[in-house]
Amino acid sequence: MLRFANPEYLYLLLLLIPFVIAIYYDFIIRKKLMKNFADEKILKSLSPAKSRLKYFLKSGLMFFSFLFLILAIANPQIGTKIEEVKQVGIDVYILLDVSNSMAAEDIRPNRLEKAKFDIQNLISKLQGDRIGLIIFAGRAYVQFPLTTDYSAANLFLSAVDFNSVPQQGTNIGEAINLALNSFKKESPTKKAIIMITDGEDHEGDIESAISIANDKNVPIYSIGLGSKDGVPIPILDNSGNNVGFKEDNNGEIVMTKLDESTLVDISTKTDGKFYSGQTGENELEEIYADLMGIERKEFGTKQITDYEDRFYLMLFPALLLLIAELVLTSKKFKFLQKIDDENEKN
Repeated sequence: MLRFANPEYLYLLLLLIPFVIAIYYDFIIRKKLMKNFADEKILKSLSPAKSRLKYFLKSGLMFFSFLFLILAIANPQIGTKIEEVKQVGIDVYILLDVSNSMAAEDIRPNRLEKAKFDIQNLISKLQGDRIGLIIFAGRAYVQFPLTTDYSAANLFLSAVDFNSVPQQGTNIGEAINLALNSFKKESPTKKAIIMITDGEDHEGDIESAISIANDKNVPIYSIGLGSKDGVPIPILDNSGNNVGFKEDNNGEIVMTKLDESTLVDISTKTDGKFYSGQTGENELEEIYADLMGIERKEFGTKQITDYEDRFYLMLFPALLLLIAELVLTSKKFKFLQKIDDENEKN
């Protein structure tokens, strides 16, 4: 199996097209200039040994030297063997609150964007652990299931916004139950839930969800985002610009604040931990550091191909051709003199 370690450099091959065009027009211009300078017989007597054929030969050597040099930079690799590698890790579901209260700007730029940024940082540090994302407001939905495809996870995470869940509210109980049901039952891996929310206006049967989490030995870590004093909830237009603040039926501005007691209760009862999102640090990293102490279990195998670099197979001929072009003179080949002479007549 052949592949290139740096395929982006293959675009440099397009530069060979203007190179060929430049060589052709250089030859045409040289020929016209020489004809304007003197008669063909005089030119032949001035440089009887100069070969037109070698001009194209030297140009060809330069062309193929550049070709092989570009291929060497792209670094061709050959897959020598396929190996089965054990996949070992833990399973973690992140529950992300996307209700309107997460638009509050007591954490810059707002609560939701801060949470997404921290999740991206966590994903970049994962090594073998499976991660899934559940978004929730009045209802809960799986944004992406457990996966080790971290690039795809980041792609789906970037698409999350306040319109991802149409029904408003904060149904923590449903989000926890969805995560517990989404874990693979047959998998022997240790499991954990990380919940990121302001905890406000929670709905659903949280106590029942806590009981099920305890039965399944799944700790719930919670990160509380928001101010305890309360801040207004911005109203955003389609472009994400603040066009005002949410008001109640009496025209009073609605204030949103962190419901820390609920989150502490959930984490305490499930042997997890509560973290305050007001510290300005990445609480997810602290949680993951804590989870690193959990024993990793094998959850499957995957096939990988072991590739070996072969850039030198392209670099050697590139250098050889370049040296050949430099040492090659412009004199005619004796054994090709007839062809050269015939070419000059044309």
